[in-house]
Amino acid sequence: MMMMNGMGGGMMLAMGAVCLLAIAVLLLAAAALVKYLRSPGN
Repeated sequence: MMMMNGMGGGMMLAMGAVCLLAIAVLLLAAAALVKYLRSPGN
């Protein structure tokens, strides 16, 4: 657990940013899917 002292902040920031990015992409994909399914062209 000594690794958390050196690069703990940067690693946590990077992982948080990646998680937020993944969540944003999932939300955008879900919104696009809902719009596509609700379109009358189906």
